[in-house]
Amino acid sequence: MSGWRLALLLIVVILLLNACSFSPGLEIPSPAAKQDDQNTSGQPHPSDNASKPQLSNPNATEATRRIYEQVCSLTGTGALSGQQESTWMGSADYEMDHLWDITGKLPAMRGFDYMKDDFAGVNARAISWQEQGGLVTICWHTGADFTGEWNEAMKTEVADWDAVLTEGTASHEAFIAGMDKAAAALLALQEKGVTVFWRPFHEFDGAWFWWGKGGSDRFRKLWRLMYDRYTTHWKLNNLIWVLGYSNKGIRQEDWYPGDEVCDILGADSYDGGAQEGLYRKVRAVTDAPKPLCFHECGTNPTVAELQDVPWVWFMTWHTKHLTEENTPDALKALYNSTYVVTRDEFED
Repeated sequence: MSGWRLALLLIVVILLLNACSFSPGLEIPSPAAKQDDQNTSGQPHPSDNASKPQLSNPNATEATRRIYEQVCSLTGTGALSGQQESTWMGSADYEMDHLWDITGKLPAMRGFDYMKDDFAGVNARAISWQEQGGLVTICWHTGADFTGEWNEAMKTEVADWDAVLTEGTASHEAFIAGMDKAAAALLALQEKGVTVFWRPFHEFDGAWFWWGKGGSDRFRKLWRLMYDRYTTHWKLNNLIWVLGYSNKGIRQEDWYPGDEVCDILGADSYDGGAQEGLYRKVRAVTDAPKPLCFHECGTNPTVAELQDVPWVWFMTWHTKHLTEENTPDALKALYNSTYVVTRDEFED
């Protein structure tokens, strides 16, 4: 073969090889992209979490993180049903029996209260409730010395806030000892694998309970004191911290203790409906993508109202608020809606 023909043949071969190795529109993955494609851990990449709500406690248990993610996912797509219990109507299941008899359903979330130092009773019922597939939220009506109930929460006051909030003082040590009573009870729940939506010092901005009477600056310090004590000292990793405003709107942003010490923001109102204006006020408190809950109400919102105002749960208050402010037809419509999540529908 002559030299010019050999050169021509080589050129043709090179062109054919280049054509086979190039496909329009197909990009060769970069090393980073290949690494992403090979991720088989099942965990989201860091970039996926940039705009997702994150628990404030990085040491939260796996079950607690999973439950939080499930609840966060409900924003705009559904709402958990919730019901606060009472314990003085002949049965601690008074409200649950009422709902079951009317709707054939039970709420996804049950509200408990550590008032009167009912730690053992609340814990027993909370453990049973979670074992049956429900979610647990706990508040604490108690006096300034951490004894009593609603009356003491309303009528007592901290005598010296500066002393109480200053480490090393006798007042501080006594205050911490009282606060630790609930921590010990919550630790017992952690040991049983119970996740708690913990809602302490609620309606603080209303300033009718002792924890709000000291003003917003002291409240923020109080909240952080409990958060640090429970999270760092007691290592309570089963808590989802719920910051509960009232419906008074007393410069709500002034009371906010910070994104790093709460997980869910909420408010309550007994004025009926889903309270869109209240939702907007709470939503404006922080730019962080935290879910919002309607943690106390009397007359329940309708399904249509919940679809317009995306609370992740509503919590009907106990006794007459449930039985007298909500008709059987309204309860049936709410609890049998595909938008409202009941206990049998919430799966962990």
